[in-house]
Amino acid sequence: MAATMARPVPAAHPAAMPVGRPSVPQPRQAVTFLTVAEVAAMMRVSKMTVYRLVHAGELSAVRVGRSFRVPERAVQDYLRDAYTDIA
Repeated sequence: MAATMARPVPAAHPAAMPVGRPSVPQPRQAVTFLTVAEVAAMMRVSKMTVYRLVHAGELSAVRVGRSFRVPERAVQDYLRDAYTDIA
C-alpha cells in the first residue's frame, strides 16, 4: 500500500483559521437619523433652536442636500449632558 501524505492546507482555507476566531463579522448597529422637526418635537423646542444648536456645533448633524439629519444618539447625548441637577 502506498503511504498517504497529507497536503498542507492553504492559508485562505476556512480550516486554516485560528480556533476561537469568529468567522462572520459582527453586524453594525443601525444609525437612526431624525429631521430637524422631529428633534424639535422631541426636545419641545422650536426648529430654529435646533438649527442654532447644529450651527453652534453643540448638536452634531449631517447635511443631506439642503437639509440636516441628526443622529438620534446625538440628541440623547446632548440631553444627557445638558441635564442640570437643581438642589
